[in-house]
Amino acid sequence: MPEGQAGYTARVTQVPEPQVPEVGRDDLVKWLNDYLKVGQWPDPSLNGLQIQGTDVIRRVAASVDTSLQTLQAAADAGADILLVHHGLFWGKPLPVTGPHGQRIRTALMADLNLYAAHIPLDAHPEVGNNAMIAGALSLQNTQPFGDWMGHKIGMAGELPRELTLQDFADRVQKLTGEICLVHGGGGPIVHRVGIVSGEGSGSVAEAAALGLDTLLTGEPAHKHFHDAFEHGINVIYAGHYETEVFGVRALAARIEDTFGLPWQFLNFPTGL
Repeated sequence: MPEGQAGYTARVTQVPEPQVPEVGRDDLVKWLNDYLKVGQWPDPSLNGLQIQGTDVIRRVAASVDTSLQTLQAAADAGADILLVHHGLFWGKPLPVTGPHGQRIRTALMADLNLYAAHIPLDAHPEVGNNAMIAGALSLQNTQPFGDWMGHKIGMAGELPRELTLQDFADRVQKLTGEICLVHGGGGPIVHRVGIVSGEGSGSVAEAAALGLDTLLTGEPAHKHFHDAFEHGINVIYAGHYETEVFGVRALAARIEDTFGLPWQFLNFPTGL
């Protein structure tokens, strides 16, 4: 139609605003408690919701540790809940003073929920640290392993093919990004592997009794230094922090799959 001709009216189509997914805090906490079975595990950690914040969850942050740094980063990212492996409460009351008090104040001022899952997240068969590492290493014929107060929290299995100890350590290092400490108490070939994330050096004797040739864990303990050599198995230490990034990330991804909530991982490595 020629420019300026009367009777021509432009139409403006209103595009609806995209809906932002959200879930009630109590609904999400109940789902987490049920999914992780937090009440079934003996644990010094106070698992579950440790600090109550906003009633509605739209954004999720995940991190290994609860520190002032991680809490502030979650608040700055606009998260409504922070999922952690290592929370603030470990079996005894602490005065809300000093750094501990500052951490709590930071969460409260940001209206940030804090949810911790320690042993339940090590042991979970789908999103647990050990299950995720076993999957990343393509372990086959997996079975529960790693005794914790009468419960198995780790995982053992077989590599699809034998690897030299050096090649296996290189593979673990590529997976975690951590330079591994290797105690070569066993043979030069790796085939049957046990995994206990974090501080699992006390599982050497159990690994040897099961006929495993290698234990993969996080950090060494001095009292267990000689165990690898005396029991005749290899132990690979890949870092407490770096072996425990897997669970919180997988859990946050599962929340996104279930509720549609976006998430981000806050990475603050300790080097330990």
